[in-house]
Amino acid sequence: MIVWLNGAFGAGKTTAAHELLDLLPGSTLYEPEIIGADLRRMLPKERLAEVDDYQDLRSWRRLVVDTAAALLTEVPGPLIAPMTLLCREYRDEIFGALAARRIPVRHLLLHAEETVLRTRLDQRAAVDGGFSRAWCLSHLHAYHDALPWITAEAHTVDTSRLTPRQSAERLAEAISHDRGVMDIVQTPEPTAETVASGVLLFDEHDRFLLVDPTYKPGWEFPGGVVEPGEAPALAGVREVDEELGLRLRTEPTLLVVDWEPPRPPGYGGLRLLFDGGRLAADEASALLLPGAELRGWRFVTEEEAAGLLPPVRLDRLRCALRARRSGHPLYLESGVPVGAGNLLR
Repeated sequence: MIVWLNGAFGAGKTTAAHELLDLLPGSTLYEPEIIGADLRRMLPKERLAEVDDYQDLRSWRRLVVDTAAALLTEVPGPLIAPMTLLCREYRDEIFGALAARRIPVRHLLLHAEETVLRTRLDQRAAVDGGFSRAWCLSHLHAYHDALPWITAEAHTVDTSRLTPRQSAERLAEAISHDRGVMDIVQTPEPTAETVASGVLLFDEHDRFLLVDPTYKPGWEFPGGVVEPGEAPALAGVREVDEELGLRLRTEPTLLVVDWEPPRPPGYGGLRLLFDGGRLAADEASALLLPGAELRGWRFVTEEEAAGLLPPVRLDRLRCALRARRSGHPLYLESGVPVGAGNLLR
């Protein structure tokens, strides 16, 4: 298990984490910040100049998960990770990958009033000459912007008037009562190429449905990985039922088959998109979401999807919409039509 202590700089995460070690038998301090510092030393300056923060590095987010899994082969756990995490997409990526490794997460927020945060940062700057008070203060706005989604899922402990020991005691009590449990259900990480089926569902205005997963960044089509021995079209039907509580009335028709090449750490594979047809207004209003996997859904236009989907899925979508208009499915490689189908581009 990982106890993830989130919060603004100055909330007391690290001092509380050290105290928490005494209260949770078998626990080990895990500092993802060290991974960021090491990446700064190893990566070329040209790459570092492209990001504002080491958390923007995909390698950091991947290594946080891999290192946690490796540590848990050496120690009983839990791992206590004091780490500010304000980007929801990075939270999705990290917590989702931990869930795929069957590593449970407790998400706990240490919150403090802004005046208290500023005082603590001043005190730390007086002791540590290399400490960047200005950098920490510049992230307060991002912290306040992130509070709504963090408090919606994390258990909050207000540390404004608590000593580090008292904060740790509140955290230990919360953990003992299963507070901050992240119930993300995720399939194990693939060890080879996979086949995945997605389904496009349309409303009466010809907009299509996207869902917002909790276990990976960006929006997605309803769907998922095809299980061994399962027909891809039936896998799409099953996933729509499991994710949205919707039983499709007709068998979906194929729009695109997209070969996704392996890009480490991913293995790639075939990605299929099917046309699930048009939903009536009453069907759309009755959609259900499994809160542990999906936090939202919405019907969007192609233009709106451009701001929600990662580039590879956006290319796949645009080809699928063209295939739907023409009535002919397309074969793609990396989102690009191959063969005769490319005349539709």
